[in-house]
Amino acid sequence: MGSLYNRAEIYDLFDNEKRYEAYKKHWEAIFAGKDIKSMLDVSIGSGSVTLPVIDLGVKLSGSDLSEEMLKNCGAKASKKGADVTLKWSDFRGLDCWGDEKFDLVASTGNSLAYVSNDDVAKTLEEMDKHVKVGGYLYFDSRNWEKILKDHQRFYTYDPMFVGETRVNLVQLWDYNDDGSMVFNLLYTFERDNHAVQKEIFEEHYNPFPKALAIDKLKAMGYEDIELKCFPAQFEMPSFEKVEWYSVVAKK
Repeated sequence: MGSLYNRAEIYDLFDNEKRYEAYKKHWEAIFAGKDIKSMLDVSIGSGSVTLPVIDLGVKLSGSDLSEEMLKNCGAKASKKGADVTLKWSDFRGLDCWGDEKFDLVASTGNSLAYVSNDDVAKTLEEMDKHVKVGGYLYFDSRNWEKILKDHQRFYTYDPMFVGETRVNLVQLWDYNDDGSMVFNLLYTFERDNHAVQKEIFEEHYNPFPKALAIDKLKAMGYEDIELKCFPAQFEMPSFEKVEWYSVVAKK
């Protein structure tokens, strides 16, 4: 089974105006009280999470490992009439950005867990190289500590419709002995009460504790570390209850 990130047309099925506006409000909450004019997302994917910052007057750049996702991101940006600089890169090595610095450098979409815990720290170091003094480093993540504690097996989504086709998505989570996880994603497409298409994907993750990233930020000299819900416009419950969180810290 392949990765969903090689099938951008399916990944983007759940994109809609309501979701776009929710992400824009998220960034408004993240940017509040901060002077953010330029932003680099080192795991931009198809741009679903990050492209709304353009509407907030922010100059956006992005990189990703998936050429397919970058292609979709570029198409979305062009449709908006926006000039977004996109580059292919592993976020563990961001030399493609040279000496360029940004007001905010982000890793979005729960992407840090795709690499080992040691490489999470390495990625934060790479991101830091491109943060202006006085700028910000951001990431969002699933709450892996809650996931490992609850040991949930099934994660379901509300169905959506693409024309006359109903799209259902169910995730089945496997917990491996080495501490890693596999998310099995099952998409079914129904029309006239019949399944007309099925797609199955595997995503491999390495859960990491929040403290690993926070401690690394502190070691690199970051201050004013904010822990927020994701999306950030919603009130943050106790960390033990939140499913997904975001962190933004000042250099």
